[in-house]
Amino acid sequence: MIRQILTLLLVSTAAFAQRTDTTYRQNYRPQYHFSPRINWTNDPNGLVYHNGEYHLFFQYNPFGIRWGHMTWGHAVSPDLFNWKELKPAIPEDKDGMAFSGSCVVDSKNTSGFGTNAMVAIYTNHTEKIQSQYIAYSLDNGRTWTKYPGNPVIDLKEKDFRDPNVIWHEPSGRWIMTVVLSTQRKALFFASRNLKQWERTGEFAFADNGPDGIWECPALIELPVEGRKEKKWLLLLSLGGGMPAGGTGMRYWIGDFNGKAFRTDMKPGDVRLVDYGKDYYAAITFNHAPKPLSLGWLNNWQYANDIPTTPFRGAMTLPRELKIVRTKNAYELRQLPASQIRPLTSDSFQWRGIDVAELNKSLKDNRIKGDSYVLTVEADLTADVAVAVRKAGEEETVIGYDLARQELYVDRTKSGNTKFHKDFPARTSAPLKLATTGANSLIPTRLKLQIFVDRSSVEVFANDGQVTLTNLIFPGPNSQAIEFRGEGWRSVTLRNVESVW
Repeated sequence: MIRQILTLLLVSTAAFAQRTDTTYRQNYRPQYHFSPRINWTNDPNGLVYHNGEYHLFFQYNPFGIRWGHMTWGHAVSPDLFNWKELKPAIPEDKDGMAFSGSCVVDSKNTSGFGTNAMVAIYTNHTEKIQSQYIAYSLDNGRTWTKYPGNPVIDLKEKDFRDPNVIWHEPSGRWIMTVVLSTQRKALFFASRNLKQWERTGEFAFADNGPDGIWECPALIELPVEGRKEKKWLLLLSLGGGMPAGGTGMRYWIGDFNGKAFRTDMKPGDVRLVDYGKDYYAAITFNHAPKPLSLGWLNNWQYANDIPTTPFRGAMTLPRELKIVRTKNAYELRQLPASQIRPLTSDSFQWRGIDVAELNKSLKDNRIKGDSYVLTVEADLTADVAVAVRKAGEEETVIGYDLARQELYVDRTKSGNTKFHKDFPARTSAPLKLATTGANSLIPTRLKLQIFVDRSSVEVFANDGQVTLTNLIFPGPNSQAIEFRGEGWRSVTLRNVESVW
């Protein structure tokens, strides 16, 4: 009966798609961020690179524009930007919904499913129990077979989810990081065949605070830039209590011995992955040529209510990850994936010292748009700001407060903000700028990459030292750019071609 109902729902969904605008031209449709053709999406799942394709699986509702009927949607890309959406990979069925998880390529055939089989490890969700399932594909992810011995891990827990699996070469085992969500613990399991798992350790932290549930862990080893050492990075998504309000992400840097992760960081040393309101559930790609992550561009405070149709939800820019050693600690750095460069073309360049001249040049050249990357540099002795997606009073402002030493994004007047009380916001990130000399009056250098799409702004400051990601919903005619304050020295605007 359940299968018959789901079949009827799929038929009705297909009929809906035929009469719905699915041309990717809607006012709020991202032009170079992935979004599904129709319906709801949230967490990215199963990020993996295999046979020249990046695979993006994602939490998907085949039957509506709000959360429900969780299924693994599926898209593939040769370059992380030009995505082809395929049919859903792992559907909700009689066993339950297919919640978040990861995917690996079993090149050694440890599982017995076949050499180079793609194996998905995910949470099967029912109202009473969450347990870990696996499924495999022998045709580059186009069709999937559920393992008849599921579940592979069942702790009889209601909130036990989001397995993230990697291959750990020193121990010759698969390592799973998975969370006891409401208990706010990350558990570690090891396996030689992806079927039988041994619990080896756990991670918690003393400064737990009112951070809400834990979700979507990711563990990855990264080289430390410029040094002959490697460190481990642990990402976690927190379901509430974040500084920007609602959901967000933290990270820890430390060591992993094949059984458990231990951080170098002391209690109270809180590191955010992103300081905006709309960066969540990011995980890393397995088997990719370089360390890459991808997140969900949303916040659970208002995710079901954002004013988009016929889709609801999108992914962030893919990010390249690295660890640096500063004077006092190891730190994460994030930059937009370099694959975006072929999508951009120069349309405006300016060098000078007069902001009035800069704004006049923008107006004279009629520079405007809704999908571009703005690269700017400033030597600061006072506050500066740039307004994007502007028309009249409507604008999104990116600025630097010199006294507070913080970078901010103000979307309180960004357009449609009234659909939820928690949406209007000014988000900020601490960003101490280095001076060019001992004298405090000597200017400090600020460099920003600002990625504007039809419904989002992602800001990368000083080579990825901090990032701020925020949704915006401006009117289609809000396309002007305006610079404020003195100190701007260079501006480059590159249009980004639509990937659709």
